[in-house]
Amino acid sequence: MIEFHLDRGSGVSTYLQLVHQVKQALRLGTLRPGDQLPTAREVVESLAINPNTVLKAYRELERDGLVEGRPGMGTFVLQSVTGATLVAHTRLRRDLERWVREAREAGLDQEDLRALVTVVLADSQKADSQKADSQKAGPGKGAKEGAA
Repeated sequence: MIEFHLDRGSGVSTYLQLVHQVKQALRLGTLRPGDQLPTAREVVESLAINPNTVLKAYRELERDGLVEGRPGMGTFVLQSVTGATLVAHTRLRRDLERWVREAREAGLDQEDLRALVTVVLADSQKADSQKADSQKAGPGKGAKEGAA
């Protein structure tokens, strides 16, 4: 069963932190279809948060089709988040762990690593967006337009 934790200094609302943690657990295979989420009462007791916050997170997950509330029984995972397979995650995680070790040996600290990853993710997203835009424009459009 998933065990929630909060980063009160992150600036991310509490209910979204819960949603993100469930989605991450689904991506990594920690949670699978049929698994039960902690009851709202259990989450409230462990994190000292308002029950409505937990219910809001669970409702969002339900709207996304990931979980289902069963009256008197609890909230259960319906499906996983689509994406890379668990095998791919495992391989990529090992590669990332090796990269982090090398970065630390090179003198980078946690903030340096976070900044570097943030920049690379942003660059990657920008490149993906540009690629999608050029594919929408079709052949012969885009960079060569207006050149004579």
